[in-house]
Amino acid sequence: MAFLLSASAAAAQTPPPLPVSANGTQFLVFFRSQPIGREEVLVVRVEDGWIVRGSSRLGPPIDITSRVAEVNYDAQWRPRSVLVDGVIRGQDITLKTTFAGTKATNVLAVQGAPQSKVDDVSADTIVLPNAFLGSYAALAMRLQGQKTGAELRAYIAPQAEVMVRVGGVVPEGISTARGTIKATHYTMTFFNPPPVGELIVNLWADPEGRLLRMNVPAQQIEMAREDIASAASRTSAFSNPGDESVTIPSLGFNLAGTITKPTFDKPLPAVILVAGAGAADRDETLAGIPVFGHIARDLSAAGFIVVRFDKRGVGQSGGRAESATIADYAEDVRQIVLWLEKRKDVDKNRIALVGHSEGALAAMLTAGRERGKVAALALLAAPSASGNEVVLEQQRLLLSKMPIDDAQRAERQALQQKINAAVIKGTGWTDLPEQARRAADTPWFYSFLTFNPEKAMSDTRQPVLVVQGELDTQVQPAHADKLADFARARKGDKALVEVVKVPGVNHLLVPAKTGDVTEYASLGPDAAVSPQVTGAIAAFLSKAMPE
Repeated sequence: MAFLLSASAAAAQTPPPLPVSANGTQFLVFFRSQPIGREEVLVVRVEDGWIVRGSSRLGPPIDITSRVAEVNYDAQWRPRSVLVDGVIRGQDITLKTTFAGTKATNVLAVQGAPQSKVDDVSADTIVLPNAFLGSYAALAMRLQGQKTGAELRAYIAPQAEVMVRVGGVVPEGISTARGTIKATHYTMTFFNPPPVGELIVNLWADPEGRLLRMNVPAQQIEMAREDIASAASRTSAFSNPGDESVTIPSLGFNLAGTITKPTFDKPLPAVILVAGAGAADRDETLAGIPVFGHIARDLSAAGFIVVRFDKRGVGQSGGRAESATIADYAEDVRQIVLWLEKRKDVDKNRIALVGHSEGALAAMLTAGRERGKVAALALLAAPSASGNEVVLEQQRLLLSKMPIDDAQRAERQALQQKINAAVIKGTGWTDLPEQARRAADTPWFYSFLTFNPEKAMSDTRQPVLVVQGELDTQVQPAHADKLADFARARKGDKALVEVVKVPGVNHLLVPAKTGDVTEYASLGPDAAVSPQVTGAIAAFLSKAMPE
């Protein structure tokens, strides 16, 4: 799962014609929400098995052109052979793998120089060459009927076989211009060897097991069937009574969202939910859990109109995510405030912002800019330090759990410090890996590393609620007290400030056992935002925004 071929192969032979005539399915491939190419994938049932075949042209940073890629399975989905022939980062690559029982024999030719490698694999392993994303079509078929907790084996040819654990199986609907596609969303953990380690992979398949979409959030890579990749489509696993789709004008593009309304005739207080980092949809679906869908449901039941929206460049929202900063996301929130003010069903004097994680930073910026229009602020699992400090704090915790010595931990910490410094200063990239620069040197990451929550809080005047899960390992509980201290230190009238720490709740605001990120995928389909969290928000907003 690192998009890197290393070790073994030989001269390629063009695969024989398929015994049936069929057109391949077109998929678009995205990196950081921006299209970098496409892949054609064909899955064919032949007399004695299955063939998954494709070709692709993907730009940087993946930089792969596959002239042909093919995985052959028998009728029980046991692999027989693999052939990948193409160009990877400027080098001609041919991979040929044959399977006999529990042995995989690879021959990998790089620029015509072959090397051989034999690996032990399971007889029914699923073959997923990194150079052929379309191979996940076989995984989609094999996932049919699997339950949470199921374990499969996948061979990342020609590197190693890894264990794949299914952490969530959730029925969803994908709305497109032509209608709604029924889908099953599988959340999986791939247990890769170091240095890649554990990776969360999401995959969506239709009722027949055909691949619709897959993504690797940590690597910001996504592949989606062409009709689903359209801005007119959105994936939905959750809906509330009273949900209504809305289009909200922002600066030069529209934001797509959902408004959830209680059944009252009078103007009501309104809440805007502001999602955290990454390509967050309106439900802020994390590890299969529709975090904002749950919060909207509970706040609407408490008498609030609630707006949740796809972040710019995500789902059905316009705009471009790759150039966006925290300040840009704050401007989008501001545009929603202005839009709500014009609605007759909204009490324009009672509009609150509820920000989760990085979304809390955008919410603070908006509240500081619009003191007269934003009446209250709730910050959920929000950092109190600069992104630079938070990233290093998170890394220290992660390294403390890895089976490496102190010298290796210090080396990795020093590398991260150099990367952060290069992003902040704009210099110092010469001695750093190019891959690190591609991942880190972005407008958003710069804005995150340099964000000053104390300064942002000092510009606000609204009542502030800080909610923190005591098992949060991404933003540790001490941050909540510091944020509250910043709020109490503001100039002017002393507005209401409250801190609520919820025992047994993680960064996703969901009850958990350890709170560790690696636990997210195993929380199960019934995981839900703690009612203690939503109850605290509703109670605070009712006090902060009385009629």
